[in-house]
Amino acid sequence: MSINNEVLFDHQTNVAPLGLITMKGATELGNLIDSYLVKWARKGGYETDSFQIEAECPRFASGDGKGIIKSTVRGKDLFIVTDMGNYSVTYDYFGFKNAMSPDDHFQDLKRIIQAAGGKAHRINVIMPILYGGRQHRRSYRESLDCAVALQELQAMGVANIVTFDAHDPRVSNAIPLMGFDNVIPSYQVLKAMFESIEDFHATKETFMVVSPDEGALNRNMLYASELGVDMGMFYKRRDYSRIVEGRNPIVAHEYLGNSVDGKDVFIADDIISSGESVLDIAYELKKRGAKRIFAYATYSIFTNGLEKFDKAYADGFISGVFGTNLTYCSPALLERKWFHQVDVSKYVAYFIASINHDVSISTVIDPHEKIEQLLEQHN
Repeated sequence: MSINNEVLFDHQTNVAPLGLITMKGATELGNLIDSYLVKWARKGGYETDSFQIEAECPRFASGDGKGIIKSTVRGKDLFIVTDMGNYSVTYDYFGFKNAMSPDDHFQDLKRIIQAAGGKAHRINVIMPILYGGRQHRRSYRESLDCAVALQELQAMGVANIVTFDAHDPRVSNAIPLMGFDNVIPSYQVLKAMFESIEDFHATKETFMVVSPDEGALNRNMLYASELGVDMGMFYKRRDYSRIVEGRNPIVAHEYLGNSVDGKDVFIADDIISSGESVLDIAYELKKRGAKRIFAYATYSIFTNGLEKFDKAYADGFISGVFGTNLTYCSPALLERKWFHQVDVSKYVAYFIASINHDVSISTVIDPHEKIEQLLEQHN
């Protein structure tokens, strides 16, 4: 079996019967994934209405919780989809509505794994936003939450973890004997840009990729090399004499690279948190004569609100921001004219089908051929 443009879902060649558990907070993404899997299964002659297995993590009034799986998982190739960044999920705690943190989501994930009780044939976790992923290296006496969490999941019997655009994928070194796939949805992003932006041409004469910092170089080099355009980069000049909110504050963003004068510019990063770095870079690029500036972050969470981006859009500094549906996006964000959501659910479904049939995922990971077709079509 091979995975090409469409998955031919053959229930006779899969590793084990597929089961899908969608954790609270990832329901919308889970439903989209399930719809693709059901469609492909029917094309392969397997009739089913859903692969989803109902599960929940109720809490006692004291805040203690438990995981419950409401139907059998015995012999299943179990895939658990979770969104560690969904802050809109709440639970009652001593009469208060408490928003779930990444710690709460991770505990619930472990509760569901426990509830499976070792009966599943295999347990796989789809964790797009990696728990603790931003704490990717140790300075002084600090915890390494992500590495320890991955080791914990391995000890609980998880066979594979699929994540998207990890802040530092080298964290997989903590679990060298376990399946760990870090995926960059570059084709999906470029497709959304061509569909959403008027008069958009990704040519060397009109378009340029700029990395927001040295940490994002690899993902921006991917876009630049696939598109065959020039790339520049900013590096952050920090004040190492002070620590503010756990880090050395940024003094300035310094630019290295070819001229951006008259060109559309694309900035890609893994996460937009406060968004201040993206805006600072946009202002600097406009000073250098950039035409339109488009930012992309796999996880667009906007922890400091949307008002600054509203103003930047109104003043012409930002022409658009792209983000995926791999983590929760607030209704207010989805209503913004400058925000474009990239649907990655079909891509996740490809991964699940590939793993379930124990076939190579190299054709799923490598977007080169699809991007070439996209450029031929639009350029």
